[in-house]
Amino acid sequence: MVGTVLVTGGSGYIAGYLIRQLVAEGWQVHTTIRSLAREAEVRGWLQVDDARLRFFAADLTEDGGWAEATAGCSHVAHVASPLPPAAPKDENELIVPARDGALRALRAAKAAGVRRFVMTSSVAAIAYGHPKERTRFTEADWSDPDGPGTYAYPKSKTLAERAARDWVAAEGGGLEFVTVNPSVVLGPVWAEDFSTSIQAVKKLLGGEMPGVPDIGFGIVDVRDVADLHVRCLTAPDLAGERFIASGPFLKLAEMGRILRDQLGEEAHRVPKLVLPDMMVKLAAKLDPVIAQVTSELGRVKETPATHAAERLGWTPRPVEETLVATARSLIDLGIVKV
Repeated sequence: MVGTVLVTGGSGYIAGYLIRQLVAEGWQVHTTIRSLAREAEVRGWLQVDDARLRFFAADLTEDGGWAEATAGCSHVAHVASPLPPAAPKDENELIVPARDGALRALRAAKAAGVRRFVMTSSVAAIAYGHPKERTRFTEADWSDPDGPGTYAYPKSKTLAERAARDWVAAEGGGLEFVTVNPSVVLGPVWAEDFSTSIQAVKKLLGGEMPGVPDIGFGIVDVRDVADLHVRCLTAPDLAGERFIASGPFLKLAEMGRILRDQLGEEAHRVPKLVLPDMMVKLAAKLDPVIAQVTSELGRVKETPATHAAERLGWTPRPVEETLVATARSLIDLGIVKV
C-alpha cells in the first residue's frame, strides 16, 4: 500500500532516511522545513526522485503552512521535534514546540482526512523519573515529568506524546494514531549538519573526553528506525499502538571498546578510562549539559523492542554495525580527524 504521506521535519536525521525509504517504495512524499531557502540543500542530501518529493514551509510554533502540507495526504509521519545540542535555559524552549507542534500537525491531519498518523516519540517518554532499581521498561511505562532525573528533553517528549494521545482520544475521530519510541539513534550521517544524538560517537572518536562517565543508553540504527516508521504507516489495525525502537543498552565504555576493536588505529583516541562518579558530579557544576545526565550515572535502562518484533516483524541490525557505520561516516566526511 502506497499513497501520499507527509513527513515533518524533512531536514532532520530520521526524517531523511524515512523519506528515502518511502520514495524508494513508491510513495509521494510531502515534507516540511522551516524555510524553503533550504530546499535545494536538503534535496542534495536526500538524492531521491525529485518528482516524488514536495517541500512546504511550516514551523512547529506557528499555524501557517500545515494545511497546505497535509492537503491530499492519506498518512502523516510526524518526526519533527526539537533536540538541541545544549541544555536550554528554559525547559519550555523544548516543551512548547514539541507539544504544540504535535497538536498542530494532528489538527491539520484530521482536517485533511488523513487516515494514519505516526508520531516519533522516544524512550525518553518511557524510562525517566523512575526509581533507580528499575532497569527494564516496556511500552506500558511512562516517564514521570516531575520525577527525579527527568530533565528538559525527556519531559518534552513525555508531555508531547501525552498531549497528542489525549487530543486523539477527545477529537481524533477515526484518525489512527501510533507512536515510535526510539532510544539513542545512531548510524551513517551524510552532512556536517548531523543529529545531536551522534555527538557521543564524535566525542569518543575525537578524544574530546579524558575518560567516559559511567552512563549508557539503548542504541538503534537510524535506518532501522525509518523502517519501523514505514511498517507503522502501512500495517493494519495499529490504532493506539506504541512501539519501542531499540537495540541493546551499552555503557559509553563498551561503545569505546567496540570502536577500538573494529577500527583499530583510527580509534586510537577513544578513551579507556571510566571517570569516577564524583569527578563527573564536580564537572557538572560547571557544565549544564553534564549536569543533565548525572542522574544516569551507574544506571541501566533496558528497553527491549519485543513488541515491535512480535507485532511487526521488526528487528534492529547488530549494534556493532551501527557504531562502525556512524564512525566511518564521521571519518569519511572529515568531521572527525583520525
